[in-house]
Amino acid sequence: MNRDNFRMKKLTAEDLDQYNALLRYAFQVTEQTLFESGWEDEDIKQSKFPVLERANVWGYFDGEELVSQFAAYPLQMNVHSQIESVAFVTSVSTYPEYSGMGLMSGLMKQSLTEMRENKQAFALLYPYSIPLYRNKGWEIVSDKMSFTILNHQLPHLRDVPGYVNRVSWENVDFMNLHATFAQKTHGCLFRNKLAWDEYWRWDEDDTTVAVYYKQDDQPGGYMVYLIKDNIMYIKEMIYLDQESRKGLWKYMVAHDSMIKEVHGANYYSEPIAFELEDSAIKESIRPYIMGRIIDFEMFLENYKFNHDIDADVTLEIEDELLEWNNKSFNIKVSEEHGELVETTSKHHAKMTIGTLTTMALGYKCASQLADIDRIKADQKTIRILDKIFINKKPYISDYI
Repeated sequence: MNRDNFRMKKLTAEDLDQYNALLRYAFQVTEQTLFESGWEDEDIKQSKFPVLERANVWGYFDGEELVSQFAAYPLQMNVHSQIESVAFVTSVSTYPEYSGMGLMSGLMKQSLTEMRENKQAFALLYPYSIPLYRNKGWEIVSDKMSFTILNHQLPHLRDVPGYVNRVSWENVDFMNLHATFAQKTHGCLFRNKLAWDEYWRWDEDDTTVAVYYKQDDQPGGYMVYLIKDNIMYIKEMIYLDQESRKGLWKYMVAHDSMIKEVHGANYYSEPIAFELEDSAIKESIRPYIMGRIIDFEMFLENYKFNHDIDADVTLEIEDELLEWNNKSFNIKVSEEHGELVETTSKHHAKMTIGTLTTMALGYKCASQLADIDRIKADQKTIRILDKIFINKKPYISDYI
């Protein structure tokens, strides 16, 4: 193959067939997979059409053939109670014969540059290779916890004052509950129509949505689940308060004669075993979403630090991909906000952009990162970083 034939361009609706074909090949979505999920190939192509319309998708072509692609879909995200415009990276794929040629690095740099131009200071993705993305400045920012509970281990809760209704996927209370939850939950993404479409993409028709209503008929939480082969699979369970959490668990227990086990996922970054009467359940944890600060100066404009703490610090950031981050930033923190100043602080810390990302999102605190040599700083500076950055892990359950 002749590299002179390679050209990078932004994809349009005219490239839909090639975009879909590359996705199908890279992720091995076979006809059998589509058949078992109730999808036709034409359905997949039509469902991806809005991505090309709303997302920024860049691709490399070898002549007229699309051989590598990188999409960034715009969303909003709660970052420590501040609503931020972010990009969710998706559809990252390259034909194997074109791997190792630097095509993906080129597309990533182009896409991140465009995100910066669009005033998106932060990006997320679901990694197919953590080492690959780490080398490009991305870092883990959230976990997915999977659990298995036997039916006799389900909690026996006292009566709760509310009630549960099974509702349709389009139910307004269901949709609004997630928006309310996102408004109060660090890390949560606000779902637009395409995000909801992706949420349901591979689910079977008998997936059920149950909403817990409080005494005043106000929705307080929901559970999305599927019962198959005597197992209840929990896709997502969110709640606005403890009463709603207990109400949903009580509803789950009501199925104990129908099921042998409950399998589910938890994105709160805390194990659920301690909350149960019988805590001897199976739980596993794995990294889920990676993030990246695209432009730290822009990110700092709306970023919220810990309240009632005044401090100054100089952060020396290493970013091999995005040169505008690859420098030192003198930061003055006051009343939850940080501003760049000219004076260099006596408190100096050196780290990569990935390390800064995971610390700023609250996934890891400075002292934890310093213990594994991810931050170079004296102990006083580490204590300052631990005080000014909010140490709260993000809740991220979406995968676009």
